[in-house]
Amino acid sequence: MRSDEFYMHRALEQAQRAFESGEVPVGAVVVDAAGAVIGAGYNCPVSGQDPTAHAEVQALRSAAQTLGNYRLDDCSLFVTLEPCLMCTGAIIHARVRRVVYATAEPKGGMVESRANLFAQPWFNHRVEIEGGVLAAPARRLLQQFFRERRQGDSSAESRG
Repeated sequence: MRSDEFYMHRALEQAQRAFESGEVPVGAVVVDAAGAVIGAGYNCPVSGQDPTAHAEVQALRSAAQTLGNYRLDDCSLFVTLEPCLMCTGAIIHARVRRVVYATAEPKGGMVESRANLFAQPWFNHRVEIEGGVLAAPARRLLQQFFRERRQGDSSAESRG
């Protein structure tokens, strides 16, 4: 079995694709019990004109298509940013066994930052959680993205 870092590098590759597309650089992969990557996705709500097109949802959709089933029992999701409310719900509904994320999302993270939805007693599915895997490179990519956006905004203001 490959390491969590190996799969997080695959998720970081997806995040880089989002970055290159002008989207917030978040990437995700779904890995089955045998260690095969069965789904991948990156953030694309702007280009896809789809508010649900977060990296996790894209990866879950891809994995479900691969398996021919929306239930992703015994699968793990690797994502470069702590999941939001919507993605946490999708993960629970898909019955993902384990979520590994790189860096916290202080504004809307629903695993450790704002709440821990996975720990709520009313859900009939429990998800194992691991945070902080390759946090530094994921955080750097996000910081670079937003730094470039702010610089672009200030140059537009100086022209206008």
